[in-house]
Amino acid sequence: MEKINQMANQSFYVSVCHSIPKVSLHLSKIQTVVSMKLGNYITGSWITGDGEGQTLHNAVTGEPVAQASTKGLDFNAILNYGRHIGNPTLRKMTFPERGRMLRALALHLRDHLEKFYKISYLTGATRADSWIDLEGGIGNLFSYASLRRKFPNEPFCMDGDGMSLGKANTFMGQHILVPKEGVAIHINAFNFPVWACWKK
Repeated sequence: MEKINQMANQSFYVSVCHSIPKVSLHLSKIQTVVSMKLGNYITGSWITGDGEGQTLHNAVTGEPVAQASTKGLDFNAILNYGRHIGNPTLRKMTFPERGRMLRALALHLRDHLEKFYKISYLTGATRADSWIDLEGGIGNLFSYASLRRKFPNEPFCMDGDGMSLGKANTFMGQHILVPKEGVAIHINAFNFPVWACWKK
């Protein structure tokens, strides 16, 4: 989905499907060309909004980098997909299955880490700035994935011990933890873009 070719003349070109436009970076000058809009992975496919949307600019040069738009997106369909397709699928997964899925995602992202650093540079971030967000986010995914070993091979788990509620131990109660139903909306700080999808 993403491709970066390092050029011998100290230029590189970035083309990221549905997310980042074509970029040409030279040591003396940064030139950017808007080639595509940011996409949204919703209802099982990549979808871009209608119209030109909002232009996003290179934080250093002020030149346009990409465009983003939510115009024309069917938010009712998005919520219905989450409630009736996405959420039920996740609720059926066991803790180990979820953990292995997160680990696979973390490994994939780590393989493309240098590409993310180059893209982050366009926002005005230094490598140290990006390290906190990128490698911190990927590290969080690995940490969450490792928690699978602490939970049973079930889509739910016991919360504490059972409690006797009768003198003759003929009646008892047991709390269990189960996945939530519905959809969750995460509102994230614009200057920490990775936190929303990798840490929350």
